[in-house]
Amino acid sequence: MSSPAKPDPAAKGGAKPDTPETTAVAAPVAASGGIKAWLPVIAALILAPAATWVTVEFLLVPRLQHKLAAPSHGETSASAPAPSSGGHGSASAKGKDAKGTGPSFEFQNVVVNLAGTMGTRYLKTSFTITGADANIKAVFDAAKPKLTDVTLNVLSSLTLSDLEEPGAKNVIREKLVMAYNQALGRKIAEQVYFSDFVVQ
Repeated sequence: MSSPAKPDPAAKGGAKPDTPETTAVAAPVAASGGIKAWLPVIAALILAPAATWVTVEFLLVPRLQHKLAAPSHGETSASAPAPSSGGHGSASAKGKDAKGTGPSFEFQNVVVNLAGTMGTRYLKTSFTITGADANIKAVFDAAKPKLTDVTLNVLSSLTLSDLEEPGAKNVIREKLVMAYNQALGRKIAEQVYFSDFVVQ
């Protein structure tokens, strides 16, 4: 007596049992699909820093160098230093001083990075400090390194939002006058007049 034939699963339309060959083919397909899904993330992690570096190196730095080399729109021939002056912090007989406000001392082309901008924004300014003391120029010349440092500390502590506030220049004037008088140990500076004030 013959035994009944075993039904063939493929003949009935059922699923084929997993064999080592089908399992081996499915594994690489699943693995390659997983890597393809992560490719955009990997590309973003690699390209974002590279794009940032290229932007800073070839766009922002050249523009900044160009702006610093070229005179700004706010500068006039009156704000240029006199041939006999020493440049940074030279005495001036222009602007408000020429109108008789008394002795003065001038800082020219002071450039500082603004706080919170990671070095991408800066302030360039020139200004004159006036006071009642007739020896203000001699006093400021004698303490020039200290007062330059004070100037840089006050201006570099400013943020972009500080400069956008109404009356920002008046606040900066007060800070500078107070900082100079504190550094000198007595009241020498009374007022600050800006001849150039550029935020870039």
